[in-house]
Amino acid sequence: MFFRRLYVRVFIELQTRIVHFAGVTAHPTGVCVTQHARNLIGTFTDRAAPARILIRDRDAKYSASFDEVFRSEGIRIIRTPVRAPRTNAVTKRWFSSLRWECLDRLLIVDRRHLEQVLQVYLGHYNTHRPHRSLDQRAPASPVQVKPRGVVDIGAVYRRDRLGGLIHEYEIAA
Repeated sequence: MFFRRLYVRVFIELQTRIVHFAGVTAHPTGVCVTQHARNLIGTFTDRAAPARILIRDRDAKYSASFDEVFRSEGIRIIRTPVRAPRTNAVTKRWFSSLRWECLDRLLIVDRRHLEQVLQVYLGHYNTHRPHRSLDQRAPASPVQVKPRGVVDIGAVYRRDRLGGLIHEYEIAA
């Protein structure tokens, strides 16, 4: 409502395409970006196969303290090459999807409202939205064997998210 620009920070796992929400801020600074990294570092290190590499662009907001958060956990930092627009293609595509499927159809009134919308959209994106690169599976869904031939699916239930902006479908058990 006040026509302020808000910046969203996310981390995307390239192999699984799972998106992790780090935070929203009106004034991104090196301190803010570093705090977002600290808030999210446990997600990448507390698992059986921890993250090994972080790819980031060359923005000045990514200070030495930001890099140190990841280096202290054994994660190698790789900066994208200069003037290489395709190196962040997955992230750019995700932000395009976010805009096309969600934000272009909503009037976001403040930072808190944006955070709530992003949490719902991320839940949908990570658990229900199919991806071509993942054989039409959602990023957080288990690997399933595709059935062959005709399958009787029975009743299908629809769940509306964000006031009907996004629809999720499930087969009735």
